[in-house]
Amino acid sequence: MFETLRIYGGTPFAVRRHLERLAASATGMGLAVPDAEVLRRAMAQVIEANALSEGRMRITLTAGPGPMASDRADLKPTLMVACGPASGGLPAKSGPASVDVVMAPWPRHERGALAGIKSISYGENVLALAYAQARNAGEAILANTVGNLCEGTGSNLFVAIGGRLYTPPLSAGCLAGVTRALVCEAVNVAQEDVPADALAGVEEAFLTSSTREIQPIRAVDGTAFPLVAGPLTTAAALAFADVMAADVDP
Repeated sequence: MFETLRIYGGTPFAVRRHLERLAASATGMGLAVPDAEVLRRAMAQVIEANALSEGRMRITLTAGPGPMASDRADLKPTLMVACGPASGGLPAKSGPASVDVVMAPWPRHERGALAGIKSISYGENVLALAYAQARNAGEAILANTVGNLCEGTGSNLFVAIGGRLYTPPLSAGCLAGVTRALVCEAVNVAQEDVPADALAGVEEAFLTSSTREIQPIRAVDGTAFPLVAGPLTTAAALAFADVMAADVDP
């Protein structure tokens, strides 16, 4: 499993939440996670060694060396911490560019063994993102097996319907995004199922992730939304910017 964090001013953002999710993913995979303080020290050392002020960090935890098979008889987990330049979005305060999305032709299994786990088994996401890029889009949106909206390949989805903000609940199979959680805490959001075929008719929509932050959606499958960076998207971006300014580890 893995976690990706943004680095601002030489400090990773929302470390506690990311480490808590890493621990939850590890528990789901039957692995132990190193102590949080050990991880924090490793993160600080990597940032210092790379003299990185702005960028991204990735923490990867694996089961370690194993046989050429699926069993894991003798678990000796391997932990890797790396950092590099930021990409895939701009800070909310800078007003990120909007993005076009497409609906992926494959569903997300909301009851699968890896549902809600941020696993490095990312083959489905890679294929879906390539599908989007081949159609000049920046993200693919996946529905789940019952036909409701789930998530993007590396993002959570928010939509505005009737002047109210909605995001798929975790039971839809989406990842418990850190930025998603912070937005849900900062503004009024209904965590309810939304049919996938309703996406083209929403008033406005945006994506969230640690690297995208709050990114407005311009169009889905070539159909433009009436509002791009509309009032609810703007309110969410401003609220998230306030969270970032108030606490580096909310």
